[in-house]
Amino acid sequence: MNNPVFIRKKEKKESEENIKKYLGKKLMKENSFWSFDKLSCKNLSDWNLIKYVMLHLDLNDIKYLFQLYPKEQIKKVWLMELVPQGDYLLAMNICFALLFFDARNPRQYIKTMETRMLKKKFEV
Repeated sequence: MNNPVFIRKKEKKESEENIKKYLGKKLMKENSFWSFDKLSCKNLSDWNLIKYVMLHLDLNDIKYLFQLYPKEQIKKVWLMELVPQGDYLLAMNICFALLFFDARNPRQYIKTMETRMLKKKFEV
């Protein structure tokens, strides 16, 4: 007799792998890794997958990240990688803050977090 809990966990794992493959293929199709060796892009870390999906894919694809990873993990990557980009990604970051991270005053929040992340990076 098959254990239904085990089957669900296995199906979930397979589903997560399918989502990761889909996102990876979509990133390749969008030419997101033009400066990378193609083989090195096959096994992206979770951190890099989150970062590149947020940078290069659309909102519908970004929503898949929330099926794969906890919101806190996605937010951490966003804060450390995208927010410090400043005005270059400001409009996109405001959108993310409103849609995914429940910011009440997104512009102020982003500027505050940008300053905090940059201070953290350059602390000696």
